[in-house]
Amino acid sequence: MANKKTRKVRAVAKARPKAKALKNPTSAAAPTQPLPKSVVSQNRSEGLRLFRLAGCPTTEQFVLVYGENGPKMTWDQRAAAGVPANKFQVALASAVRGQK
Repeated sequence: MANKKTRKVRAVAKARPKAKALKNPTSAAAPTQPLPKSVVSQNRSEGLRLFRLAGCPTTEQFVLVYGENGPKMTWDQRAAAGVPANKFQVALASAVRGQK
């Protein structure tokens, strides 16, 4: 009896309560018009191009160069901060040297 296999019992799925309906559904956030797919894909491809131009930096590298908000910034904001994508590796090298 010591070698008897134990049966695995599946836990019974608990029924989830349904979400409560909004009291005033018209006060929900006004739907914004989405951009056309062509514009969205162009913006995304431009961001990816600049990311590759900068050398595919990591989040830690963004923080070193641009500060706390570096990973959250757009490439236009980063360029306005003084370090465009094509100068990122130079700025990163000086930031690493300054950290030592």
